[in-house]
Amino acid sequence: MSALVLPDLLLEPLVRAALAEDLGPWGDVTTRAVIPAGTRYAARINAREQGVVSGMALARIAFRLVDSALELRPVRADGDPCLPGDTLMEIEGDAASILSAERVALNFAGRLSGIATMTAAFARAAAPAKVTCTRKTTPGLRLVEKAAVAHGGGSSHRFGLSDAILIKDNHIAAAGGVRAALAAARAAASHMTRVEIEVDTLDQLSEVLAVGGAEVVLLDNMDTPTLARAVEMVAGKLITEASGNMTLARLPEVAATGVDYISCGALTHSARVLDLGLDF
Repeated sequence: MSALVLPDLLLEPLVRAALAEDLGPWGDVTTRAVIPAGTRYAARINAREQGVVSGMALARIAFRLVDSALELRPVRADGDPCLPGDTLMEIEGDAASILSAERVALNFAGRLSGIATMTAAFARAAAPAKVTCTRKTTPGLRLVEKAAVAHGGGSSHRFGLSDAILIKDNHIAAAGGVRAALAAARAAASHMTRVEIEVDTLDQLSEVLAVGGAEVVLLDNMDTPTLARAVEMVAGKLITEASGNMTLARLPEVAATGVDYISCGALTHSARVLDLGLDF
């Protein structure tokens, strides 16, 4: 899968915030009360089920921030496949430090591995179309959730509101129609900015093709026969993206229409956490 690696500079603030939330003002009172000071242990993060790994960089940072003396040995990297029983990381050192960082490390790794695993399944089903995620992400975690999609073999739609122009139905209504919206967008866009417009009927698509000014068309909530007709109408003049009601079972028939991309908000808003555990 993807070898995308994000710099620690961007990841560390997320991990610091999660550790501060978990440790609170008094720290790990259970571990402090129960584990004798100086106790050392070896631990492993193990996969309980099959999937695609993501979030291991954040897990590493969690252990390092709690105790820089811990010995960490990565076994699986972000983007690697895993099977039940596989070890993803080995940790050795102060037992209290390992226990204090455990939950934050597993929360990140389990959540992001779940996204990567779901994406891998969707990417296989959508081929040869490319499956892509959306802005339907957990507030504050968009960067790492979109990275997890990449680890699973997917791509990313725009990162936020500032990096591309996407004219949706409400923009069209407020702007006074397709022609007015496209003209305004084209006038405002730099030579580096793509313009995408959303349509939900073939009549709207016909207008977009006649007016021009877009590079990408989002075919929203169309049934499969309508998608196929839309791709025929576009005839390669625009990049096509299908969106809406994209389940794993439906992806092969949507891909067969010839669309270039299939966007799935579910990759980041509905992925199940992959079951990982830390074992002493």
